[in-house]
Amino acid sequence: MLKKFYKIIIVPYTLFLLYLMFLGMGRFQYEDHLITVAPIFSTLEFIQNSIDWKDIVIIVLGNIIMFIPFGFLGWVFPGLNNLKTLLYSFISAIVIAEALQYFTRMGIFEVDDVIFNTFGVWLGWLLRKFLEKRFSRLVL
Repeated sequence: MLKKFYKIIIVPYTLFLLYLMFLGMGRFQYEDHLITVAPIFSTLEFIQNSIDWKDIVIIVLGNIIMFIPFGFLGWVFPGLNNLKTLLYSFISAIVIAEALQYFTRMGIFEVDDVIFNTFGVWLGWLLRKFLEKRFSRLVL
């Protein structure tokens, strides 16, 4: 039952995330192409310079939590049941999305986003494995 729901919701959810990445949350087109490649340091600097904890939670935790559902992609594409294959595929896709943000100037190519998003996928994969083991009748 959960797998059927997931198969229905993952495409609109993906489109919603793409909207957020390129148009939502007050996005605008930057004058220059921007890139942040120093892992973790840019996030620590953001946290240090941020006044509001709400911004920190939305940006940092959001980059993890919003990508947890992609850890379940093995339910739609059986080849992605393997963690290594899932992560390679996801990293390839998210790097392309980040590059599109860079080239369209509708965002910043941030290595931290790739790291946090991938961590979210890994957490989702772990959650999927747990649900399949613990609640097998509910999942199918």
